[in-house]
Amino acid sequence: MTYDDFNAYCATLKASNHVVQWHGADVWKVGPKVFAIGGWGDGQPAYTFKVSELSYEVLRQQPGLRPAPYLASRGFTWIQHYAEPGLSEDELKLYLAESHRIVSLGLSKKKQRELGLIQTEPRRD
Repeated sequence: MTYDDFNAYCATLKASNHVVQWHGADVWKVGPKVFAIGGWGDGQPAYTFKVSELSYEVLRQQPGLRPAPYLASRGFTWIQHYAEPGLSEDELKLYLAESHRIVSLGLSKKKQRELGLIQTEPRRD
């Protein structure tokens, strides 16, 4: 996956927004919270995303993947795809979508509603 492909895919996820920060990294957020980062790869393309605790334990031991620099050392369950073989493009997209979902669930219900991430219950009069 190229950075252009990464950015195009992240842009399709609901309520996502893009900023360039942290030494030119492509940072994707849902509301105010980061869910994916394209960059930080020691000169190679690298993609960083949040995962569940179980996925973290499985993925961190696979070739081409590692606990995300800076984030994992602080106890967060973030993985970085930094080399081959890593994940296929389809697998990476699934993990990016899951990261978006995990991070969006951490937003307040009010913020989720504002961003159109949850449906309000229909009124029953």
